[in-house]
Parts: sequence; structure tokens; C-alpha cells
Amino acid sequence: MILEARAISKEYRRGDTTFFAVDRASLSIAKGEFVCIVGRSGSGKSTLLSMLAGLLTPDAGAVLFDGRDCALLGDEAISRLRNTRLGYIMQGYSVLPNFTVLQNVILPHVLFKREDDPYEKALALLDRVGIRPLADQYPARLSGGELRRVSVARALLPSPDLLLADEPTGDLDAESAAAIMRLFAEIAAAGTAVLMVTHDTEATKGVDRVLTMRSGRLAED
Repeated sequence: MILEARAISKEYRRGDTTFFAVDRASLSIAKGEFVCIVGRSGSGKSTLLSMLAGLLTPDAGAVLFDGRDCALLGDEAISRLRNTRLGYIMQGYSVLPNFTVLQNVILPHVLFKREDDPYEKALALLDRVGIRPLADQYPARLSGGELRRVSVARALLPSPDLLLADEPTGDLDAESAAAIMRLFAEIAAAGTAVLMVTHDTEATKGVDRVLTMRSGRLAED
């Protein structure tokens, strides 16, 4: 398994009340598997994904990436893992406004230097998500859907072993959303595990497994 979550929980306090954003959630994903988690807004999907990406530490349970407990990794090691083996598409717009589209896509390569040249690969990814003509544009000139596709291309630049996607089709029209889903299916078929969370049940067509999240709890359909 490329990713395992073992009964992970995240608890928050609101005034005098505590509640579980994620309550003992367990899942496992194999290489090349395409898994989708559906649930309403506020069900805990984004919190779960943040723990799986190592951005939040679970209050209980464990997250294992390729058999390694992420809690035992230092900050630099977990950052390098996210940069080289784990692609993460956040729900909000995470592009840098003073960078062009192309510069935003090659950012992972800049943060942790590699030997290869990222530009041709970045342009090819922009072509795959349908916005290569916008490579030299700045984010302020892009629509919400175009910004989302920049985030998708950037997450795929390192050729990750696992792609985590938080509502990746939320800002896209039906045609663009279908194109992104086809792209995810293609990279899963090539060996990258894909875990996507969404509130849109239409986006689950063609995935290998669907799980449902309600009030912080995860169940397989």
C-alpha cells in the first residue's frame, strides 16, 4: 500500500464544546488505485486530506506513506516527501500572484532542486490540462477554473506516487471537469494512486472505489 490511515482522529474545541472533525478514520490505497471520498461540506473531508498530506498531525492514530509512519519524520523530511512523491491539490487557490502560470507550475522543482529541466515537462502538463497558451500570463488574468488547472499541473510536475485532490473540479464547467477526471484516470492507470474528495457525486464515475464521509466518520460504499 502506498498510503494507510489507521484510526486517525482530529479533535477541536469550540467554546466549552469539543468535537471530532475526523473520528477514527481508516483507509488504505494501493499504487495505481483511484479512490474518491464524497461528503457534504463540513463532513471532515478537507481535514482528513490535510492529515494524509502531513499538513496536520492526527490527535490519535497513524498515517503511513509507503510503510513509513509520517509522525516519525522531521519537518524537512515530510516537506521533501510532499515535494517529490506526493502531489497535493488544495481546495482554495494556492498560486502565487507575482509568478506566471509556468513559474507557478515549476515551483516544486525550485523549492527542492533536481538535475532535470522542468520547463518542457511543465509545458506538456499545461497542454494536458488545456491552458498552455496561458503559460506567460499572471494569475490575476485567469478565471477560477484556469487557476484550478494550474494547481493540477503543478501537483503532477514531480510525477508523484500519490495525488491528493481536494474538490479539484469545483470551479470547472462540465467539459473541463470531465477532462480533469480523464487525466486522473490516466495517471492512475500509469501507476499513480489518486485520492480525491468531493461533494459532487457525478465526479465519482469511473473511479475504483467510493467512500462516504459523514460527521467525521468514513465508510466504504
